[in-house]
Amino acid sequence: MSTGAPARTDPGSWLAAFGAVAIWTGFILVTRYSERGTLLPTDLAALRFAGAGLIMAPWLWRVRQRLPSLPRMLLLALCGGIGYALLAYHAFALAPAAHGAVLLPGMMPFLVALVAMVVLGERPSPGRAFGLAIIAGGMVCVAVEGVAPGLGDGTVWRGDALFVAASLCWSVFTVLLRRWAVAPWDAVGITACFSALIYLPVHALLLPSAIADAPLSEVLLQGGYQGFLAVIVALALFARAVAGLGPTRMGVLMALVPASGALLAVPVLGEPLTPLTIAGVVFASGGAVIAARAQALSSRR
Repeated sequence: MSTGAPARTDPGSWLAAFGAVAIWTGFILVTRYSERGTLLPTDLAALRFAGAGLIMAPWLWRVRQRLPSLPRMLLLALCGGIGYALLAYHAFALAPAAHGAVLLPGMMPFLVALVAMVVLGERPSPGRAFGLAIIAGGMVCVAVEGVAPGLGDGTVWRGDALFVAASLCWSVFTVLLRRWAVAPWDAVGITACFSALIYLPVHALLLPSAIADAPLSEVLLQGGYQGFLAVIVALALFARAVAGLGPTRMGVLMALVPASGALLAVPVLGEPLTPLTIAGVVFASGGAVIAARAQALSSRR
């Protein structure tokens, strides 16, 4: 009877798992930090697609014979690439990092399950449904704080709405990958390259940009993190961890991202944690752990 993870795991698998968690936590902090610099959200997306697209182009050419149809690849790029990136980057310019930690990675298990119900007809087990309901409670806590009078300059709720929209885009992307049986690295290549082909000309010709005015250090930081670490390296580490630890353990470890992102925003960015935000983090991380373990138990049965 399978337990969802190998009986023995090597230290490299654990290092890969915590490396992926660290990179995705850093994505929250580095992206929020960009709001204090010169680059615009539209520039972050351009750097993300230019870097990842350049790296993944040889891979995409190599596996071109097994790729899905052009309309499917365009839809994957629009959901998992352009839509997700633009919504997330604009959200981080409006709302605190802790809100992003709860509403972006924290909401994904809930929204993936919701989209899977609509698209694939899947029904979560009672235990997983309970965990997903707890995650939804975390979203409610953050949403209540976002519309509270006196928080920020009145734009936080808009950022929260964009975080949820970005998470929904990624959830649709995830479910479509499952439905069309697209391999992980093929999905990265499709998303990166087609997003670059579509977005970069539009960015160059029509969208506002401050890349020419930004310090080289800022461009290198954001370009390297957004286009290389957060896309290429994080996926490689995630795949290594899943192979060594199993999807259930990795799913539980991914619940660390909302908590670590929110907690590290205090010393790194100087953003305080409010009681409602703390409650949102606890619900999002705790619900993700419960949902992952319940899913594993249901699979064993």
